[in-house]
Amino acid sequence: MNDEIEFTLAEASEGMQMAVLHLEKELQKLRAGKASVQMLDGVRIDYYGAMTPIDQAANISTPDGRQIIVQPWDKSVLGLIDKAIQAANLGFNPKNEGEILRIAVPPLTEERRRDLVKKAKAESENAKISIRNIRRLANETAKKLKKDGVPEDEVDKLEIDIQKVTDEHISRVDKIFDIKEKDIMTV
Repeated sequence: MNDEIEFTLAEASEGMQMAVLHLEKELQKLRAGKASVQMLDGVRIDYYGAMTPIDQAANISTPDGRQIIVQPWDKSVLGLIDKAIQAANLGFNPKNEGEILRIAVPPLTEERRRDLVKKAKAESENAKISIRNIRRLANETAKKLKKDGVPEDEVDKLEIDIQKVTDEHISRVDKIFDIKEKDIMTV
């Protein structure tokens, strides 16, 4: 029966870790004033009949902190990439230079920075909700184990361990948000 307890704790910890990783990925998409290739994550083009992420149809680079260069492998899709970036409503206005797109990343206004912090806060709250839902499911599993005859003190220890893991992951979410908030608000 001890294996079931370890499995429940490991499964809860893994689920919470996935929520933290998802948060980190979502926060990478929020630009903090510096150009990064992740800013174009999620932008897709109709590439020969398939909706394709632009990083699979072009080389994306950041020569400095203020611009992004998109160089498609097939020059005929340059216009499609340009339209897709504009349609994604990222606040960019790509400049078509024939063989590449040059995207100047405008500096963020104070108001835009505050909006980005709100989005980051919402993402971190979503991660915390996911972590708490995983805790709830793990505690329900623990109660079922108690009904199935697992000793009460082992189940109580499992619930304490689940809470420790939950607290650790919530703390990590808070730290990640604090770092992102500083990053966004730094001019």
